Amino acid sequence: MTNDDATAQNVVFVVMDTVRKDHLSVYGYDRPTTPGLERFAEEATVFEQAVSPAPWTLPVHASLFTGMYPSEHGASQENPYLEGATTLAQTLSAAGYDTSCYSSNAWITPYTHLTDGFDDQDNFFEVMPGDFLSGPMAKAWKTMNDNESLRKVADKLVSLGNVAHEYLASGDGADSKTPQVIDQTIEFIDDSDGPYFSFINLMDAHLPYHPPKEYRKEFAPNVDSTKVCQNSKEYNCGARDISDKEWDAIGGLYDAEIRHIDDQLQRLFSWMQENDEWDDTMVVVCADHGELHGEHDLYGHEFCIYDPLINVPLMVKHPEMESGVSDQQVELIDVYHTILDHTGVSGSNSTRPLEEARSLLNEDYRAFAEDVPGDGECAFVEYYRPVVELKQLEEKAKSANITLDEDSRFYSRMRAARRPDAKYIRNERIEDEFYKLDDDPGELNDLRGEGTEEEVELEAALSAFEETVGGEWNEVSDDDVLGDMSDDAKDRLQDLGYID
Repeated sequence: MTNDDATAQNVVFVVMDTVRKDHLSVYGYDRPTTPGLERFAEEATVFEQAVSPAPWTLPVHASLFTGMYPSEHGASQENPYLEGATTLAQTLSAAGYDTSCYSSNAWITPYTHLTDGFDDQDNFFEVMPGDFLSGPMAKAWKTMNDNESLRKVADKLVSLGNVAHEYLASGDGADSKTPQVIDQTIEFIDDSDGPYFSFINLMDAHLPYHPPKEYRKEFAPNVDSTKVCQNSKEYNCGARDISDKEWDAIGGLYDAEIRHIDDQLQRLFSWMQENDEWDDTMVVVCADHGELHGEHDLYGHEFCIYDPLINVPLMVKHPEMESGVSDQQVELIDVYHTILDHTGVSGSNSTRPLEEARSLLNEDYRAFAEDVPGDGECAFVEYYRPVVELKQLEEKAKSANITLDEDSRFYSRMRAARRPDAKYIRNERIEDEFYKLDDDPGELNDLRGEGTEEEVELEAALSAFEETVGGEWNEVSDDDVLGDMSDDAKDRLQDLGYID
């Protein structure tokens, strides 16, 4: 269906924040982290080669909501707002859909504009309700942060949220809002009179890891989550080492968080099945990015675009899609076009109308009518400088009398062209990299410069992509970027565990 008059169908879109594919039992992991998703997979297509356009929340969600690559929509820490683009929620709302967005992610809020178009939304501000941050408040937020005197007012508002969060989110496992997110989603679906588009982001698997007791007992027995390293910057700058035993403990806590997500998703899916909301609803489950636990001497999801971060889980339940495992490479930005196709909304007046060759429902998926970089065989990834994390890394290094090399990956922006067999990475301040993923899935053996056919093809595809999205990176000073984000706002993100 590709026209605006077609019969509409429902959509539930789930993002499991920071969940890496190889820690899901539905993808073959040897610990039972996702029994619910294993049952879901009996009705869904499970994609082995799904690629995220970036390794962190803001640009990925902006891509999911616009169908654009990060260079096209412009949302990054260098410009922490989605501006000048029609969102998926706006397009569907205009077509008569009831829309909702529930999340405890600090980046998915009105002041980043990621919630634009959602009729109902709830976010991490515990004291200030979502309605207060909508409309004029959301429009004024950027102006307030860009003006030195008005920024003090914005800081006070965020500080109020900080205090509330510290009070309400304290306690063992109480920082998880996932049960409330699921409750709100069920209530929204139950109250919806028309077709609906419901989006949720579940933050449990994001640092810091403090899973509920029942899952900690199963996956991380005798582990005190307050004793293991939960600050990735200490490790990444070299101020702290992590032993194999501690990595095992961290991995256990991470698995316990994933198990909690799975349990809550199963609760949602069971309710939908019992209340006749299942058969006519397209259900998408993915991660926005993964996480590193010591691979490449990195912890978290900054400073690289290796596969544990960008080769993400993606599962889609749809009547026209066969259940089973697919080895075809897909891009998360194509989920945008798939949802438009499913709903019968062309988005003809949107920033990015439906492109049928990018819909997973199209039998000619990725068979583009015109040449595109990589001829549709490549996925592309972009990573802009992580200003906030970099500042914190520098602070941790300074306190440990460590000097960071500015010609290192910490300061480098990155792009990559990826196929299932190989990946070429363009780095701003360090040497480019090339890996044969079919022989070296861990990306340990850099073969750049050997001039293989795969290297030549992928470097050419990446160069063509860069020309398409704008070419060279613009120089942006850290002071300019941090002017868009107050110290209290950064503290707020720290409280939530989104930055360390």
